[in-house]
Amino acid sequence: MKTKINLLYGGKSAEHEVSMRTALAVIQALDFQKYEVNPIYITKAGQWVQREALESPVKHLSELQIGANTSDDTALQVSANEIFVKTKESEEKAVIFPLLHGPNGEDGTVQGLLEVLNLPYVGNGVLASAAGMDKVVMKQLFAQAGLNQVAYVSFIRNDWEENHEQAYRKVEEEIGYPCFVKPANLGSSVGISKCNNREQLNQAFVEAFQFDRKIIVEQGVVAREIEIGVLGNDRPECSVVGEIVPKTDFYDYKAKYEDGDTALIIPADIPEETYETVKNMATKAFKVLDCSGLVRADFFLTSTGEVLINEVNTMPGFTPVSMFPLLWKHTGIDYPALIDRLVQLALERYNEKQKIRYTV
Repeated sequence: MKTKINLLYGGKSAEHEVSMRTALAVIQALDFQKYEVNPIYITKAGQWVQREALESPVKHLSELQIGANTSDDTALQVSANEIFVKTKESEEKAVIFPLLHGPNGEDGTVQGLLEVLNLPYVGNGVLASAAGMDKVVMKQLFAQAGLNQVAYVSFIRNDWEENHEQAYRKVEEEIGYPCFVKPANLGSSVGISKCNNREQLNQAFVEAFQFDRKIIVEQGVVAREIEIGVLGNDRPECSVVGEIVPKTDFYDYKAKYEDGDTALIIPADIPEETYETVKNMATKAFKVLDCSGLVRADFFLTSTGEVLINEVNTMPGFTPVSMFPLLWKHTGIDYPALIDRLVQLALERYNEKQKIRYTV
C-alpha cells in the first residue's frame, strides 16, 4: 500500500517563490510507486486549494499554482479545515509535508494546526519552528546554552519610530560597523542589509521593518561561512560541512536564488578538530530548540579558528542544488533517499507522541 503524502507549499510569505521551487523539486524526486502525492497550494493571499492526487511528477511551477487567482479569504479557513478534517478521518492518516518557508508555515503556525488535528508531519514541531524562526529568541536560547555567537541587539518597530537616534546610537556603541540588519522572523536573506555607516543603517532599518515588527542587528565579522546538516529526532546525526563563498558582499537573496553567483564547497576544507566542534555545536543547538526531522546549522569560522554559531534553519532550502540536500548527498544520502528518511522520521515522532497520556 502506498504512503499518502500531502504536500503543503506556497504560503502567505515573502518566501512564497522559494517554497514553490522546493515543492517542484520534491515532487520530481518522489517515487510515485511508493507514495500517493496530494498537492495543497497556499496562495499569496492565504487561500488553501487542494487538487486530486498526482499520478506522475509535474514539470513546471505553473502546474502547481492551483487557483492562484482566487482571493476569497473567507474560503481560507473552510478549505484548510475541510482538507485536514478529511485527512484526519481517513482510515490511513496522510503524512503532511510542509514545504513552507518563512512566516505562516515555518514559524510553528501550521505545525500547531497539525498538532491539534493529531496528524503526522515532516520536520520540526511548534516550539522548534517558532524559536528557530525568531532570530532574537533563538539567539537568547543559544546564549543560555553557552553557544558561542556574534554580538547582537534587537528592536521593535514602535521603539524605533519613537526614537531613531537612540536606536542608531545603541547599534554604534554596542555593535559598531560593519553590521547586518535583518528582520527577526524571515529567512532566505530577505530584507537583510549590510551597513558601514549611519546613512546605510537608517536605510536598512526602513527595509527590514517592511518585513517584520522586530529586527535584529548583528556584528559583522571577517570569517568563512560554513554550514552543516542535522537529521533525526532524539538522536540526531550530522552531515559533512559545506562552505559558502559568495562573490557578492554577502550571501543575499539574489545570490541564493537568482544569479547563482555563489560557490558551494562540499566538503569544506577544515581541520578535523574544527569539524568536531561544528558538529557538537550543531547537535547542541538542535537539542536546545527541541528540533526534530531536519535542520541546517550555519556558522562563522574566523581566521583564528574560532567557531561562532549564526543560526539554524528549521526548513532549509530543499531543492537538489540547495546546501542541505547537497550536504547529505556528499554524506551518502541522495535526494530521494533523504525525502524517504524525513517521512520515516515524521512517522517515528508521531508514533512516539501517541504514547503520551492525556488523562489523569
